[in-house]
Amino acid sequence: MVSVGVIGYGYWGPNLVRNFVSVDGCEVINVADCRLDRLAAVTEHYKSINTTEDPMDLLNDDNVDAVVIATAACTHYDFAKKALTRGKHVLIEKPMTVSSLEAKELIALGKKNHLLVMVDHTFLYTGAVQKIKELIEQDKLGIPKYYDATRINLGLFQPDVNVLWDLASHDVAILLYVLDEKPISVNAVGISHTENGIENIAYLTLNYASGFIAHINCSWISPVKVRQTFIGFDKKMIAYNDLESIEKIRIYDSGYDFTTKQAKTNTLVNYRRGKTYTPILSSSEALNDVAQDFISCIHASIDTGISDNNTPISNAKLGCEVIKILEKADQSLKNKGQLVML
Repeated sequence: MVSVGVIGYGYWGPNLVRNFVSVDGCEVINVADCRLDRLAAVTEHYKSINTTEDPMDLLNDDNVDAVVIATAACTHYDFAKKALTRGKHVLIEKPMTVSSLEAKELIALGKKNHLLVMVDHTFLYTGAVQKIKELIEQDKLGIPKYYDATRINLGLFQPDVNVLWDLASHDVAILLYVLDEKPISVNAVGISHTENGIENIAYLTLNYASGFIAHINCSWISPVKVRQTFIGFDKKMIAYNDLESIEKIRIYDSGYDFTTKQAKTNTLVNYRRGKTYTPILSSSEALNDVAQDFISCIHASIDTGISDNNTPISNAKLGCEVIKILEKADQSLKNKGQLVML
């Protein structure tokens, strides 16, 4: 059995504990949080799990094999480093860290100590994203052309990272996972309506050498919650609505082509409108698959060591790439949308 300790029982922590409790091959033995009311909530739901106000109690516990970190982004590096230096595998809530230098250091430390470092980019495990990746790999959609996402809602305002790090990080991770291509440059504009200067509305554009383009609209101050993404290919198009309970993905057999006669100004657009269908998606909870992947990779590493054969889907390398892109987005934000090369 892999003994798991969880640091942080705020917004995401309860979901992590609930899912790890249900995973075979592991047991949650301790939860740390500085707030007594949150620890009381743990005890109320899980009588067998120990609690502590001091994360160091958990980190210094030799009975804890793996640590799950669900705290403010600015604390991720410190907690993860302490866990790794004490011989514990680590799963970190996204974003992995607040700088790529920190992320690289954690990756190097994990490799040195033969420990797993994983990032909780939950969307990569959803049935919708898994299906999109499958269809791309099977060449059912054609050449990727664009990605247009809207992630807006009212709250939660983060105290240490802006809205791109909170919301656009999902889309950046998805794009890194499903495409064989990385962006070559970014543009970002945004605004803060608070005294701390942290942007609560932002628009991020990722540019690719192939001509593919991704645009992500993020906000913490929308009156409605929207999680809508459109992905265009030269054969078909996808509408992905994560708030739909059943038909999250619709695939449109629609497209266009150009006919140019003599002068470039005489270009005719031919539209194709075909059938629409909804693929069957996995119904398993994505976060449960995250927990399963983490524990399975740890079990595999016991026999073979950490290697490419037991690298999780949401691995630390991908998590670090997300951070690199968000750093450049911040640079563009501070320079009023200036194009920044990656």
